Amino acid sequence: MSKDITILGIESSCDETAAAVVVNGRNVLSNEISSQIDIHTLYGGVVPEIASRKHTERVNQVIRKALETADRTLDDIDAIAVTYGPGLVGALLIGVAEAKAISWARNIPLIGVHHIEGHISANYIAAPELEPPFLCLVVSGGHTHLVIVKDYGEYEVLGRTLDDAAGEAFDKVARAVGLGYPGGPKIDRAAREGDPHAITFPRGKVGESRYDFSFSGLKSAVLNYLNSEKMQGREVNVPDLAASFQQSVVDVLLTHAMDAADTLGIRKFALAGGVASNSALRAAMKEACDKRGITFYCPPPILCTDNAAMIGCAGYYDYIKGKRSGLDLNAIPNLML
Repeated sequence: MSKDITILGIESSCDETAAAVVVNGRNVLSNEISSQIDIHTLYGGVVPEIASRKHTERVNQVIRKALETADRTLDDIDAIAVTYGPGLVGALLIGVAEAKAISWARNIPLIGVHHIEGHISANYIAAPELEPPFLCLVVSGGHTHLVIVKDYGEYEVLGRTLDDAAGEAFDKVARAVGLGYPGGPKIDRAAREGDPHAITFPRGKVGESRYDFSFSGLKSAVLNYLNSEKMQGREVNVPDLAASFQQSVVDVLLTHAMDAADTLGIRKFALAGGVASNSALRAAMKEACDKRGITFYCPPPILCTDNAAMIGCAGYYDYIKGKRSGLDLNAIPNLML
């Protein structure tokens, strides 16, 4: 395609209001993120009503800033890509409504993007040489998916969590030991001072489902351990608990991912999603891939957490394939990949 394609990406699926300008899927001119972490920390987790209200306040601001940083106007935009699911329905609706309004007012094509597809696509920005097919493990607060990326926009889900997502387990365990929200970074930090073999926690398996995940049993085991120690009047070593819990999660993710890579003979492996920022997970996956001669990809932390550059990237590949959404595009909180 000779003409550069410029996409305005909008993301509002949870508690980040984000906008980005992306050219040809991989050249990010701007990536503005307004985070609500400080607000939700007061409540120990994301409050959907507050998240929606903050998106309403900030969405125009981040879009203006993204265009300004990129030195572009809406006249330069070829299409608008927006997350329409999965996520918090009220939060999604703000981004979708904004994108539809701009699309209608300026007669710009609209493209609804799957949030998980956005996370996978962050790898294209971080590694311009990466092309499908490859294996991708998406690990975030709401999702744990093991996916074969067959082509741009074409996926086969090998396994997914049947209960808690890995990131959700991190948040719940962090809250239980008094580390607070957000749990992922705080567990990661505490674990660096602890012994990952100090406490034996279970590694979840799901019957005959070889690649599916389950983290609710691990979460329950941690809570039972905390109750037992409390009843016996023993003080809990938080770094040891954090390291042991984290090691259990990493072991399960690593085992499933490398089993799939070995069985299917896939030589490219990527991490994606907020939990892909976890230092122990990144190190373990890289080491396992290096041992097998598998090329390992992982975006920098700013592209692992929710952002609009990844949505602009995914939207570009949808755009060149001819995908368009109508003004009846709606938020779908439980959208499946």
